[in-house]
Amino acid sequence: MPRITHSRLSRPPLPELVRITELAGDLAGQFELVPLLERVLGHAVALLGCESGSISIVHEAEGYYRKEVDQGVGCHQGQTFSLTEGLTGQIVTTRGTVILDCYASVSAGHIAPDDPRWRSAVIGVPIAWDGAIIGTFAIFSNGPGRVFTAEEASLVELFADHAAIAIMNSRLHQAAAAKEREAAVAGERERAVQEVHETIGRSLGSLLLHLDRADKATPGGSPSIAHIDSARVLAHEALFEARRTVLGLAPSSLAGTTIEEAVRQEIDSVSAGHPIAITFLVTGEQHDLAPVVAHQLFMVIKEAVANVVAHSRATTCRIGIFYEQAGLTIVVEDNGCGFRPPNPATGLGSTQGSQLGLHGIAARAHYLRGELQVDSTPGWGTGIRVQVPYSSNGDASRERWKVLVACTQPLIRAGLVRLLETSEPSVQVLGELSTLEDLTESVSLLQPDLVVLDDLLLRQYAQVRSTGGETVERPVVVVIDSPTDEQLALSASSGVRGFITLSSTPAEVARVVVAAARGDALLNGTIFSRLAEGRDAAEPGMNIPRLTAREQQVLNLLAEGLADKQIATRLGISVKTVQKHVGAMLRKTGARNRTMLVTGAAGPASEGGRAR
Repeated sequence: MPRITHSRLSRPPLPELVRITELAGDLAGQFELVPLLERVLGHAVALLGCESGSISIVHEAEGYYRKEVDQGVGCHQGQTFSLTEGLTGQIVTTRGTVILDCYASVSAGHIAPDDPRWRSAVIGVPIAWDGAIIGTFAIFSNGPGRVFTAEEASLVELFADHAAIAIMNSRLHQAAAAKEREAAVAGERERAVQEVHETIGRSLGSLLLHLDRADKATPGGSPSIAHIDSARVLAHEALFEARRTVLGLAPSSLAGTTIEEAVRQEIDSVSAGHPIAITFLVTGEQHDLAPVVAHQLFMVIKEAVANVVAHSRATTCRIGIFYEQAGLTIVVEDNGCGFRPPNPATGLGSTQGSQLGLHGIAARAHYLRGELQVDSTPGWGTGIRVQVPYSSNGDASRERWKVLVACTQPLIRAGLVRLLETSEPSVQVLGELSTLEDLTESVSLLQPDLVVLDDLLLRQYAQVRSTGGETVERPVVVVIDSPTDEQLALSASSGVRGFITLSSTPAEVARVVVAAARGDALLNGTIFSRLAEGRDAAEPGMNIPRLTAREQQVLNLLAEGLADKQIATRLGISVKTVQKHVGAMLRKTGARNRTMLVTGAAGPASEGGRAR
């Protein structure tokens, strides 16, 4: 008569676990399912002194099972059967261990009567995981006459546990591999689309430039003008459609993962190399973030943590992502040495190298139409808070800083274009140019947010400005490896808001370009000191007029790198009033832009006396 038990039996004595311990080591690091199950089955059969057995994978919801591994039992490996058949069907029905003195008692079995195992005893054990049966384990005696004991059944149950782990590990590995393949395909597709888009975009920009020149060179009344106008309209439409093609593509730094997962990976990386305790908290109902938003927020956290590690001498750091009703808040706090807020009276003092990271964070917050708050006290640590409205998931998140790269040397020009395209998804290179004439016309046609120049074109650009010729009124980043005092003075008079050297890293280049497009001026300590010393030489005829107390306040906040909206909030006035004061100061000082105003008018006298 068959004997059936519905619960796990007592565990075997310690000596009999030696082979099971060996099995655990044998399985370590293995993920191919069939070899894993073959090892498990082989150890189990050998331990019980038998020769035959099988392991099946159960798909209970679909109503079938598959004979995954079959050792000397009918050679059914790889075949599928209904859950109403065979020993596996009986195990799933009883949902427990089955001990049979003779396999012939199995209803709808798959062993023929002339097979020696037809009259053999058998142990059948469910392979379970998280309350569900995912497989079955069967061991056959070598012939009639043997009766399996409860202790032997408990051994098979242990092997069934190993089989369950092997099955789930294999499934997890397969899922991870599939996810990795999907991420790789998505990343390659994104890279290809971005690359095609950038190439087409620059080509269309050059086409528009040549069409504009053809239009100017064509005599009035010529029938060619209508064709040129039609070609210009089509080129503009093609450029617009090319830009729309890549909207919403995920930045490669977060491909295939969420911002929370990326932050945890960053924490693991930082903790492995630095003696700092980092905690991470996520609260609120999580929202689906647009890929560009998630990338920029992740970069905010990454730059903030990098600042903590590099400058704060902190022992603890706390990172928080708070999903609130109106928006998302990022918080990074440390218990480090802190720092003093920059002195507005020093003009560009807020832009020295030690605070480049903060300017990068400010630029990213501005890009997402968010707000940045920095609280720091010497000896008491620093807290950074960035608040971003959920509306930035829409149009705001799809804006990109548009940049023109103008360098006389093709190698440097191509390198900058490639570097910007791959290191910063919020930057879009509209074109590559080699002459000042091309640059002036391209700015008029393409309306970039920023221009990157090399030293030679900067000199030409400054000369045109000094003679009152047609110039480009855009923020400028200049490529100068070892700037001279003359070059720095020239830069101060030309609206330069950042410097790139040949030794700049991709992260530094991206940070300088993004911050300059936003309106900040980023200078390292050496360049800052030399520029500050030579600012009087840059504009020798510049007036140092008396400013009103309110104008001086606005000037000081401009020197801190604050935007008009932030200045208005700080002073309790409207944005239009801030702009009015800036315009008045530009007229009084003769400065052509805000950078010249900050660098050349630092320390003017107010109505109540000279500023400190």
